[in-house]
Amino acid sequence: MGGLTAAGNGNAEVTTYPESRVLIIITGGTICMQPSAHGLVPVDGFLDNAMAPRLSFNDMSERVPLTAVKDGVKVTIDSLRTPPSSYSRHIRYGALEFSPLLDSSSISSFGWTQIATTIKANYHLFDGFVVLHGTDSLAYSASALSFMLEDLGKPVILTGSQASIFALQSDAVDNLLGSLIIAGTFAIPEVCLFFHHTLFRGNRTTKVSASSFDAFASPNCEPLAKVTSLGVDVNWSLVRRPTKIAQFRVTSYVDTAHVACVRIFPGIKPEMVDSVLRVPELRGLILETFGMGNAPEGVDGSLTKVIAAAVQRGIIIVNVSQCTNGFVSPLYAPGFALGRAGVVFGHDLTSEAALTKLSYLLALPPRPDGEGSHAAEIAARMSRSLRGELTELAATPSFTHPPAGPDTSWAERLTGAEAAFTALGYAIASGNLAATIEILEAADRDEGSSGGEGPMVLLRHADYMGNTAVHLAALGPEPEVLKELLVRGASVHARNRANNTPLFLAQRAGNEGCVELLREAGGMLWVEEKGVEQGGGVGVGKGGEAVV
Repeated sequence: MGGLTAAGNGNAEVTTYPESRVLIIITGGTICMQPSAHGLVPVDGFLDNAMAPRLSFNDMSERVPLTAVKDGVKVTIDSLRTPPSSYSRHIRYGALEFSPLLDSSSISSFGWTQIATTIKANYHLFDGFVVLHGTDSLAYSASALSFMLEDLGKPVILTGSQASIFALQSDAVDNLLGSLIIAGTFAIPEVCLFFHHTLFRGNRTTKVSASSFDAFASPNCEPLAKVTSLGVDVNWSLVRRPTKIAQFRVTSYVDTAHVACVRIFPGIKPEMVDSVLRVPELRGLILETFGMGNAPEGVDGSLTKVIAAAVQRGIIIVNVSQCTNGFVSPLYAPGFALGRAGVVFGHDLTSEAALTKLSYLLALPPRPDGEGSHAAEIAARMSRSLRGELTELAATPSFTHPPAGPDTSWAERLTGAEAAFTALGYAIASGNLAATIEILEAADRDEGSSGGEGPMVLLRHADYMGNTAVHLAALGPEPEVLKELLVRGASVHARNRANNTPLFLAQRAGNEGCVELLREAGGMLWVEEKGVEQGGGVGVGKGGEAVV
C-alpha cells in the first residue's frame, strides 16, 4: 500500500495519504432497504443514494473509476473515498450489487456461491472485501464462506444492520464504516462478521437478538477486534492465516440441501428422528442435544438404535449442544451412548457452523488414495478445526497494527526487534537458512518472555521503505529462506511504501525460484504492477482504471 508523500503549495503543505481498495458486495438486507407501501424493500444504487451524501464515507475527492469483474466480465465501477482514518489511510471503495437484491431469509447455497465467485474473480484487484447482508441468516453465510474460501490472504467482512441506513436511528453507518476501515487497514485474512463495534470470527457467531443493535455473539471465542474511541483494538493472538504454500481458491461449494438439523426435546419420539433420517438423499444430520451432548435413549434404547442404524447406512450425525456456551463431551451416560452409536462430537461448534461445515465436507471428493471410507474421513474432519471454528489448544500466528501515522518518528518506533530485523535482513541477503531460523525463533522467545508483541514479531516488521522480510527474501538468493518465512505465516500480499509486492520485486530481479514460490503461495501482482510489467508504465488508466 502506497507511502506518504508531501507536496508544497505556497506556504501550505498537502499530505497525500496511501489508499487501500475495498470492494463492497451488496446482496441485500435491511441495511439497504427503504420503506414502501408493502413494507421495507431493498433499494438499488446504494453507493450513490446511501454513501455518497455522507461525509464519513465520502471526502468529496474525484470519483476514480475502478476495474472489477462481474459475472465473469471486466467492468468499470464508480468509487468513493473515505477521509483519512486514524491510521493515516484512505479507503477507496466501489460496489457490486446482486440483481435482484435479496432479503437474507431468501439466501441459499446459490447466493453463497455468487459471493464466493465474486470474491475470487476480484481477489487480485482489491485489498479487502465487505459483504452487505441481511442479519437473519448472516451467521450461516459467514460460516459457509469461511469453509468455501481456502488459503485466504485478505479480509472478508460480512455486515448488515438492524435498521435501514436511511432510518433516523440506525446502526448501519457504524457497522459499514467500521467494516470498511478494518478491511482496508488490517491484515486479518479471515471471513469475519462485524456488528456493533465488534469484529467476530464468522464461523463462531450466532444471532442472539431480533431487535437490539448488539445482535450477534460469539459465545466460545473472543472477538477478533473491538472498535473504541481510540481506534481498533485487535486481538492479534487469535488472528489466523494460512501457513502453507498455497494460492487462494474456492475449493468447494456448500449445499445444505442434503443435511438436516433436529433439536432434541423432552418426550421426543424415536419415530420423529427416524423420519428425518429417512428423507431421500439425506447424507448428514446435526443433532442439537441437551447440555454437554445428552439425548434421551428411551426406555428400551430405541432412539439410540435409530441413530446407530442411520450411521450404519452412511449418514453422518454430529452432536452439538443447545447451550449457547460450552461444548459437547461424553461425560454423562446418554452422551457416551451416542458416541458409541457412531455420532460425531461437535465440541463447541455453533449449529450454523456445524451445518455448513458438514455440507462443505460432504461436497469434497473422496481421498484419491482410496484409504478409509469417505464417511469416516468426513467424521474425523468434523472434529478437527479447519478455519478456527473449534476451540484450538495450539497457539496461532499473531499480527500487529500498521504504524501509528506520519507523525510517529522512527526513533519512537525503534525497539529491540528493529535490531533483530536488521540481523534477519543480513541472514536473508546471505541466503543463510539456519541463521534465519535462529533469529526468528530467538526473537519470538524474547518477546514471549518479556510480554512484548508476541509470536512472529519479526515477520510483522518492515524497514524504513516498508519492506517486510518477504520483500527482502524475494530478492534472493535462497528460495528456501523465502519458503521458511511463508510457512511461518508471513504474508505474500504486503506492499512496501513504493506500493510493490514481493512478487514484483522477485520478477524485476529475475529471481525465478522465488517468483515460482510466491505464485504457489498465492502471490499476485498489484494492479499498478501489472501495467509496469506489460508496458513499462504505471498500470492504471486515466482516473485510476486498473489494467487486468
